Amino acid sequence: MTFLRSPLRIALGLFVAGGFLAQTTFAQEMPRTAAPEGATAYIVSPEDGATIEGGKVHVVFGLKGMGVAPAGIDYPDTGHHHLLVNAEELPPANMPIPTDENHIHFGKGQTEATLMLEPGVYTLQLLLGDKNHIPHEAPVMSEKITVTVE
Repeated sequence: MTFLRSPLRIALGLFVAGGFLAQTTFAQEMPRTAAPEGATAYIVSPEDGATIEGGKVHVVFGLKGMGVAPAGIDYPDTGHHHLLVNAEELPPANMPIPTDENHIHFGKGQTEATLMLEPGVYTLQLLLGDKNHIPHEAPVMSEKITVTVE
C-alpha cells in the first residue's frame, strides 16, 4: 500500500476498523429466532457412558419438533446442529456460536458426523443454531453426555 497517501491510509484503516466494530455490534444486537414449544435436540448415539475403542466416534444427531436446514437458509422452525465437545458452558445466547475445537459446526445440515478423538474422556452436547448460527430462544439443545475413548 505504499502508493496510498497518509490521509487515505488513515481513512481506509478507520473504514476497515469501523466495519469490524459494526459487525461485532451487529452480531450482539441480532435478534434470536423463536423455537417451537417443546423442540429438543438429542444424541441418538453414542450412548451416555459409552467406551469407544480406536478414537473414531460416530455421533448421530436427533431433533424433535423442528427441521434441519443449512446455515443461511431462512425457513420457519429450522436450524442446524453444532456439536459442543468438552465445552464447559454454553456460548453466549445472543452471539453466533463460535467455531473452534470445542464448537463444531454442521452448517450444511448434517445429521451425523465421525470424529477422530485421542484417548480420554469427552463430553458431547448438541446445540441448534438458527440461520445465523445464533442459539434459538429458548435454546434447543441436548443433554450433555460423556464418552470414553480408548
